Amino acid sequence: MLSWPDVYMPPALAGISHPTLTLFDSYKGKKVELRDEQVSIYVCGITPYDATHMGHAATYLAFDLVNRYLRASGKKVSFVENITDIDDPLLERALRDSQDWNELATSQIELFREDMTALGVLPPDAYRGVIESMDEIITLIEQMIATGKSYELEGDIYLDLDQVEGAMKNLPLPLEQALVIFKERGGDPERVGKRHPLDPLLWKARRGNDPFWAASFGEGRPGWHIECTAIALRNLPKTNSTSITLQAGGSDLIFPHHYMTALQAKALTGVEFASCYSHAGMIGLDGEKMSKSKGNLVFVSKLRRAGVSPALIRLALFEGKYASDRMWNIELLERAGELLERLLSALSRQEVAPTFEVVQEIVDALSNDLDTPRVFAALKKWCAETEGGQVGGSPGEISRALDTYLGIAL
Repeated sequence: MLSWPDVYMPPALAGISHPTLTLFDSYKGKKVELRDEQVSIYVCGITPYDATHMGHAATYLAFDLVNRYLRASGKKVSFVENITDIDDPLLERALRDSQDWNELATSQIELFREDMTALGVLPPDAYRGVIESMDEIITLIEQMIATGKSYELEGDIYLDLDQVEGAMKNLPLPLEQALVIFKERGGDPERVGKRHPLDPLLWKARRGNDPFWAASFGEGRPGWHIECTAIALRNLPKTNSTSITLQAGGSDLIFPHHYMTALQAKALTGVEFASCYSHAGMIGLDGEKMSKSKGNLVFVSKLRRAGVSPALIRLALFEGKYASDRMWNIELLERAGELLERLLSALSRQEVAPTFEVVQEIVDALSNDLDTPRVFAALKKWCAETEGGQVGGSPGEISRALDTYLGIAL
């Protein structure tokens, strides 16, 4: 699938030290180091029935920081993002709006590309849709069937979790809660005939007028989780001890999606799927959870049409810690605007406060689990020192650092 145009990222300032990047692992409950010289990253993309709201933007901007930091530090990065261009929510939205599901997906994918381009997000090395990956997915399901770890139920195929080592022992939440969330997020724990309520669907047999594909095990379409397993395993280089380095996305994917994606990979390969599982927090609006059902989503495209600059959106979303749930409101934009004005004013001066140490502080902060609040504190301190008449720095060093590490080109 066509990605979006490449983004120029200035090289790191000579002499800057790049500590090993650490990220909080949602399953281990602690920070882990990304030590691989060849780093493979898989970020879950959108289901294209609308795009791109602030929750999406916060996730893709957070892991754009990861991508930028690793590349600036000299790592070789392979970055893959998927797009779920066939799924129940897409079909339901198209039916509700009396629209062809394929046309709906195409329009929203194009809008997503426009938003990512405007926001200056580095494009993935491979941007893969489910439909174009169908052969890979079917092959992977055939391999799963051959292992004997799956079973058939009325034409549908499920993974038998009892045959995957540690599957139930390592659940990231209590079983009772897992069952509730599994049902809320597309699972079918109450289906009669399943061996375990949490067994994930690998293949949904053809029913009614739903789109379908032919496979050796019957016509139908894949389950949600196996799509990402296949795309990641087939499009990313293997690491030393796991299949990939980092699996990433929004925190709503911690369970069941990323957990099941990893279990399916482990069932096939016998090794842990990722070295690190990192997740961005949810974005609310004015004190309430932002959701499609409430109709209170804030879209990047609408902000752009209203004249809000992409740099301002990035700054606003970077004010808080990436992994924390936080609110989007007008005050957030106003604070970002104030910082942007101070930066532009300081960068317009010929004489500015010392800068090399500030760039190093930015790098050190980002290396420690993307500590953007610490980055903001360093930038505000530098602005204050410059406004107070300190000299000895180069405005170009700050400007390039903002572009390189934060994706903010001023």
